Amino acid sequence: MPTIEIPKDLVPENSFLDQIPKAPTGHYAHLVVVRKTESFPVFQTDGTLNIAKVSAGLQSGNSLIRLAMLKRKQSSPERLTGRELLRRAGITQNENRDGDDYCDYNEQFCTTCPDCVYYGFAIGDSGSEKSKIYVDTAYSITGYDESHQQFSFNALYEKGNMSQHGEVRSSFGEQDHVVPQVFFPSVITIKDVTVNSFAYVLNNVLRTKRYGAQTTRTGRLANRIVGAVFADGEIFSNLKLTQTIHDRLGDDKNETPLSPAKVIQTAESATVELLEDDGVNYHLLDGEELQQLLSIVKSATTDKERLHHFLQEANAETQGYSKRVIQKASNKKKK
Repeated sequence: MPTIEIPKDLVPENSFLDQIPKAPTGHYAHLVVVRKTESFPVFQTDGTLNIAKVSAGLQSGNSLIRLAMLKRKQSSPERLTGRELLRRAGITQNENRDGDDYCDYNEQFCTTCPDCVYYGFAIGDSGSEKSKIYVDTAYSITGYDESHQQFSFNALYEKGNMSQHGEVRSSFGEQDHVVPQVFFPSVITIKDVTVNSFAYVLNNVLRTKRYGAQTTRTGRLANRIVGAVFADGEIFSNLKLTQTIHDRLGDDKNETPLSPAKVIQTAESATVELLEDDGVNYHLLDGEELQQLLSIVKSATTDKERLHHFLQEANAETQGYSKRVIQKASNKKKK
């Protein structure tokens, strides 16, 4: 019996595939997530915060400079969370380079574990696997001006001051940080979804707590799942979701910081509105049904023994796919 079983009356029939297919089959699962900063994270490239100038809302002619949380700022921390669990379960390791289960992120991929197969990899001329997890840039609901703050920093000596032996250290600087309680709506798409791939990604999203640079000192962020959508195609973009929430907040969007409860409620209603115009066949789980789905997955991923069994099952699934598709294709290239 599988570790995680989703009741047939909770999701439509054939929402999940029995195994990962060789070619796409139009089975999608989408997690609609609201990411909320809980400290002062740094989402930057080339030393400055990532920003984008876009329309404030779908119904607004005004432009707004928003903070941008690039796709790798979201997916990389979540992948690393999953990889920790794989090593803990003994599925992968990164100490013996000669072992078949040696897997080192962005260095040497094993090509068989859940991280490699679900999230994809590229090994130069040796082969690659396209990610089945789609993540795109997320945008802050509020504008750049009210969503960031600049801090000065310095490097202290052992005694806690800036001078030693009559010399003053010159390690001063300034850096922009995202302030707490800034919201980044985001859609995570799982293509050719199985129960194992869905639960693996969901567990990574729920467990990951730190994003951006300087995660040992700051970067706390909370992920709130507001909807799970099973469809035969992709749904709305992060930007469209953010702009719709901005429109629906009305005068409440001028409050700083935004009310978490209001943002969550608005994100839920915006999801329903946008799905109706997406042109795909879909089934939305929200409210009590969503909580039931999350409880089923979390009951397994928060229990030590069940989590171990689940990871082993996910690994068996991805190893089977690797043998059928990845390694077979690699052998053909060698010939």
